[in-house]
Amino acid sequence: MNTYGFSKTVDMAFEAALEKVSAELQKEGFGVLTSIDVEEILKKKLNIDFRKYKILGACNPPLAHKALEADEEVGLLLPCNVIVYEKNGRSVVAAFDPLSMSRMVDNSRIEPIAAEVRMRLERAIAAV
Repeated sequence: MNTYGFSKTVDMAFEAALEKVSAELQKEGFGVLTSIDVEEILKKKLNIDFRKYKILGACNPPLAHKALEADEEVGLLLPCNVIVYEKNGRSVVAAFDPLSMSRMVDNSRIEPIAAEVRMRLERAIAAV
């Protein structure tokens, strides 16, 4: 994929992939705080037809608390973004890599927290 995230393409309808990733995130202690429907927003604001695409703002409260205790400005990088979108008749599920975030923060206490968040996100994505 890229240097700031990881993804998985699945033979699953968009709605099913969205439900599955939300359930798997919950198993890993994440709640979905926000859901941005990019397709709907682009249609409403720009009258552009776009494929099904949602951005989920996922948060694991205990880990978010640890990160904020380590560096109060890290809130600029929260919550964790997870995306689900249609591509060529399949669904792509992807997550922002929290370790790439930890490289932007000059605080050694953030890296182990980011590593744990990454591990949990990877398991959630793999289970879809």
